[in-house]
Amino acid sequence: MRRTIPLIIILLISILLWSLSRGKVEAEDSLPPALRVASGTNHTDFARALEPRQFTLPQDHGPHLEYQTEWWYFTGNLETVEGQHFGYQLTFFRRGLSPEPQPRESSFATNQIYFAHLAITDVAESSHQEVERFSRGASGLAGASGEPFQIWLEDWTLKALNEEGSHLHLSASEGDLGLDLELRSEKPVVLHGESGLSPKSDDPGNASYYLSYTRLWTSGLLQMDGIEFEVQGQSWFDHEWSTSVLGEEAVGWDWFGLQLSDNRDLMFFLIRNNDGSIDSISGGTLVEADGSTVPLGVDEIEIQVLDYWQSPETGADYPSSWQVSLPAMDLDLNIEPWLKDQEMNISLVYWEGAVNVSGFSNGLQISGNGYVELTGYAYSFQGIF
Repeated sequence: MRRTIPLIIILLISILLWSLSRGKVEAEDSLPPALRVASGTNHTDFARALEPRQFTLPQDHGPHLEYQTEWWYFTGNLETVEGQHFGYQLTFFRRGLSPEPQPRESSFATNQIYFAHLAITDVAESSHQEVERFSRGASGLAGASGEPFQIWLEDWTLKALNEEGSHLHLSASEGDLGLDLELRSEKPVVLHGESGLSPKSDDPGNASYYLSYTRLWTSGLLQMDGIEFEVQGQSWFDHEWSTSVLGEEAVGWDWFGLQLSDNRDLMFFLIRNNDGSIDSISGGTLVEADGSTVPLGVDEIEIQVLDYWQSPETGADYPSSWQVSLPAMDLDLNIEPWLKDQEMNISLVYWEGAVNVSGFSNGLQISGNGYVELTGYAYSFQGIF
């Protein structure tokens, strides 16, 4: 799917943007609580994803400021030469207060805020650690561009190493946690949905533009608890931008991005409604070994939850094991977390974790790795936009 920003983050961002757009940050004790509804932004002032469009790279790797929300999302499963397994997530978010900047005297004034999430899972140590950062899109503190393709939030950076933007360098660290990775795509860019337009409800405009590199060969360094590991493996990169996404009845979503041993990749998302049903707009994309794609409707995906895990920190009950079948593709998969506790318990609460895949494709055994994102389990996302 990718990634509608949860209510807590939206409220917090609206509060921060309200002050940042005036070139100052209010004293912490004068800000409303993060959960208080702020007057904030009006998404009707922004462009909406209404119809398919043409994409041009690398320009469209960069920011789309006429839309309110945007994210550049990286996940991967990496190993040392000894076989020690790690998962990682590095996501950059942009949130706009207005589609056009307002004239301000201060060089720190901005109508954009950037924030980022960094997480690493060390399977051998049963450890998952996460951190986040926020900064204003002003005075060089944070920003993004398409030519050249780069994103930065202070010293957390994404930089393209080729003109197209399919060869990348990621760098981010906080204390004893960090990564320094080089990624090179092995497949062409994927346009999800209808030529890159990915609907999230039946209402016109409740959609995003959604591009991916679903298989990037990755090598470099991970650091956890101050110990550095040389690793290699596969990563996944999603870029998505929108103004309004989920419908009024939606409470959250389950998103799966899987890389299979037959060199196929599978993305699908399930939008969950208040009554427990799955929205009919849910679906996904199967990326073949040669990079060609097959769109998937929700009726082509059969999924059964086999187990749950309850967070000791938040009490949220998350699905924690799945059986997935695509009968038309003769594909049957079992999906298990590499570590059950991969909850992102920061300014918002969601589960984002590395998973292991096993099963059968056309009667032959298959394996793989991937990432799963689960939102709306710690609290409902209904009425986010």
